Amino acid sequence: MSLYSIDKIKSTSNFLNSFSNISEDIVVELLKISEFKTVKANKQIVKLDEIPSKIYMLVSGVVRCYLSTESGKEFNKNFYMPLSFIGPLTALIKKNPSLFVFETLEDCEMYEVDYRKLIELCKKYESVNILYSKVLESVYIMYEKRLVELISLDAKDRYTELRKQIPKVDTLIPQYHIASYLGITAVQLSRIRKKIDNN
Repeated sequence: MSLYSIDKIKSTSNFLNSFSNISEDIVVELLKISEFKTVKANKQIVKLDEIPSKIYMLVSGVVRCYLSTESGKEFNKNFYMPLSFIGPLTALIKKNPSLFVFETLEDCEMYEVDYRKLIELCKKYESVNILYSKVLESVYIMYEKRLVELISLDAKDRYTELRKQIPKVDTLIPQYHIASYLGITAVQLSRIRKKIDNN
């Protein structure tokens, strides 16, 4: 216990307990397979075609996930805010190269967690296995919600939903990244913002 500050254990416990009940002893076990990092803005924590071995728990800052085409065009898939888990899940599970890039949009603090060691802890401790399942559930729910929005909402409504999810999105994330996420141009986003502001 002396290796880890009480504040770090408690803050991590509080976050993980929002998913599932985790004892402080288990939190210490999780911290043992993790490394706390400060990452500067505009750094790729997961690169395209890299076979990943880590997942991340974002403590502060903003991270984007995007898909890059052969021509170099980027399509933003998601934005991650504190506190959230980040990683190319399919690539981690299948040990395949990542199709997505994860990049910091500002200076970030995060825990880098060894994925294989996490799976070993899942086999060893039922509470870690339950936590892992709950996190996967939350990731799937978020993915499904995003899919429904893309299919059923127009660009204005998708932008409104994004502002609900990230209230300060316009100051936190560059406009061209927001436009890419919404599947529109920066000019279209500017028009939508003006309409909303005028109303």
